Amino acid sequence: MTGFTDLLDGYHRFRDTDWARQRGRWVELRQGQSPSVMVIACSDSRVDPAQIFDTSPGEIFVVRNIANLVPPFELDGSRHGVSAALEFAVTQLEVSEVVVMGHGSCGGVEAALSQRFEGHPPGAGGFIAHWVDMLDEARGRIVAEYGTGPEAMRALELETVRVSIANLRTFPCIPEREAAGTLRLRGAYFAIADGILHVMDDRGEFAPA
Repeated sequence: MTGFTDLLDGYHRFRDTDWARQRGRWVELRQGQSPSVMVIACSDSRVDPAQIFDTSPGEIFVVRNIANLVPPFELDGSRHGVSAALEFAVTQLEVSEVVVMGHGSCGGVEAALSQRFEGHPPGAGGFIAHWVDMLDEARGRIVAEYGTGPEAMRALELETVRVSIANLRTFPCIPEREAAGTLRLRGAYFAIADGILHVMDDRGEFAPA
C-alpha cells in the first residue's frame, strides 16, 4: 500500500529523472499553460489520463470525479467544481477538444447500478448517491434490457460518456463553439482488463482505437 512517504520517494525519483530531462519544458510552463485538450475522467486510481495517453506536462487539462460525470448547466447558487473547470478550459484556455473518458470496473457506475447508497445521509454515501443519480434515466433503460449483471455494468459504463456529452451541450459556451467549428466533443472508454481504449463515433457507438 502506498503512503505519503512512498509518494515523497516518487517525487525524488521524478525530480532526479523526468523533471531534469524536461527542464526546458518546465521553464516554458512557468510562463503559463496552453493545452489544446480537456479530459474529463474518473477519479479511479487505475485510469490516469496522462498515463493512458502518454502525455507530457502542459498537454492536457484534466478534471476527474466519480464516474467521469458532467452535471447539466445549473444556476442554483451551489459551488460547481466541474462546471468551473469546464468554463475555465473552454472560455479561458480555449481548448479545441473536450474528451470524456469512461472506464471498465467503475465503482461509481456500480453504485449507480446497484443503488446501494440510496437513502444514505451525506457523509455516509449520500453524496455519492446524489452524484451518480445523474445516471438514473440511463440505468432504468439498461436494467430493463440487461438486468443488473456484467452486460448492464458495461452498458452503463459506456452510457456515462454519452450522458456527460449530452450535459456538456447544456452549457451555452459549448454549442456555440461547436457551431463555429472551434470546439469538438469526443468520447472514449478505457477497458482496464485488456488495456484497450475504445473511441466513440458520431453515432455514439464505441470501437477500439
